[in-house]
Amino acid sequence: MPEPASASSVKLTARLGRDFIDADAIPWTPWVMAGTYFKLLAVNELSGGFTMLLKVDAGTKAPVHAHLGSAEAFLLEGGFYYDADDPGQAGCYTYEAGGAVHEPVSPQGCIMFAVSHGPLGGCDAQGQVNAVVDCRTMLALAEANGTAGHVVRVTSAH
Repeated sequence: MPEPASASSVKLTARLGRDFIDADAIPWTPWVMAGTYFKLLAVNELSGGFTMLLKVDAGTKAPVHAHLGSAEAFLLEGGFYYDADDPGQAGCYTYEAGGAVHEPVSPQGCIMFAVSHGPLGGCDAQGQVNAVVDCRTMLALAEANGTAGHVVRVTSAH
C-alpha cells in the first residue's frame, strides 16, 4: 500500500476567497418574487449558476419556472412541495434536473440551502421562458442591497 502524501509533496490550490462565511451576519435580500429572500454565497460565471440560502414566507406559491441547469436544495427549516402527496420537510434534500418546469408551494414557509447549476427561467402562461435569473442577476440584487462583499466568484475552470 502506498504511503499517504505529505503536505510538502502535494501542490495546494489557491483559495477563491474566505474559507468560511458567517451566513447569520448577512442580511436577507428580497428575491425575484414576492415573499422570498436570499443570502447569496457564491456565483459561477462559467455556468450562470449560484449558491444561496433561500427564505420563503408561509403561503408562498412560486410562479411557474424552468431550471436551465440542474438545482439542488437541502431544507433547513419548514418545507415545500411540488405535489402535496410528496412534501419536503426540514432535513430533506431534492435534486431538480435541468429542464424541470414546476410551481412549488410552501404552506408553512421554509429556509433552504440551494445550489443552482445554471440559470432559472421565469415562464409565461404558455410555459415559454420570458425572464432569466442567472449569477449576474443574483449578484446585482445582492450588490444593490449591500450584501455581496463576501460572495465567492468562480470565473475560470482552474
